[in-house]
Amino acid sequence: MHLRIVAVGKKMPDWVQTGVTEYSKRLPRDMRLEWVEVPPAKRQQGGSEAQFREHEAAAIERQLKEGGTLVALDVAGKIVATEDIADSLAGWQMNGDKVTLLIGGPDGLHPPLLSRCQQRWSLGRITLPHPLVRVVLAEQLYRAWSLNAGHPYHRG
Repeated sequence: MHLRIVAVGKKMPDWVQTGVTEYSKRLPRDMRLEWVEVPPAKRQQGGSEAQFREHEAAAIERQLKEGGTLVALDVAGKIVATEDIADSLAGWQMNGDKVTLLIGGPDGLHPPLLSRCQQRWSLGRITLPHPLVRVVLAEQLYRAWSLNAGHPYHRG
């Protein structure tokens, strides 16, 4: 299975890349994560959050492939547990789905883009910095895989 993560953001700090790489390389060859960065909108004086989201949505749209499942990370989405992510992974693997997960910019994802998503996940009601979201997502995808595989990493 190939999971694509399209994330708004500039070059991340080294600790983010280290964390994402660590969890990504723990996954087996048949569960690959591809990270695609899109530049954030320039926060110009006089611009609105809606304009910034619209600009970022256009950049995200250019990275989307035809078909497949879209999942948005969205603070207003369904709070997901590791088991929920594991269930989604198992279903996607069984169906051979092409899956893209979306991480928006500081203003979130543009509503029309959100409406295209089949799922909207929230990692909780706390506010996480966007760089940390990447590491948490990579770890949770690895943990979900380990749960499905009966690997001892997940003991929860």
